[in-house]
Amino acid sequence: MLELRPTCEHCNKDLPPEALDARICTYECTFCADCVESVLANVCPNCGGGFEKRPVRPARNWKNNNYLGNDPARTEPKYRPVDPAAHAAFTAQLAAIPPERR
Repeated sequence: MLELRPTCEHCNKDLPPEALDARICTYECTFCADCVESVLANVCPNCGGGFEKRPVRPARNWKNNNYLGNDPARTEPKYRPVDPAAHAAFTAQLAAIPPERR
């Protein structure tokens, strides 16, 4: 089950469970859409994968107790700002490769 991390790992922007601008990689590294586009160039600084829109977990129990009240979002932030120079060097190796082929 997704952790639904509460903030962008780079800029620390709040990303509550209902945030439409949250992006995740396959390891659930979580960043805001602005950082993914303007800082990270769609390259996860932790694994090299690409990002996708994070799904929104229902706030209400529509069926089978599958909702935020039963499976709450993580509350501890994971703040790890990206070093721009190091990420630029890392991205240079991967930017031309589509995320699905990395």
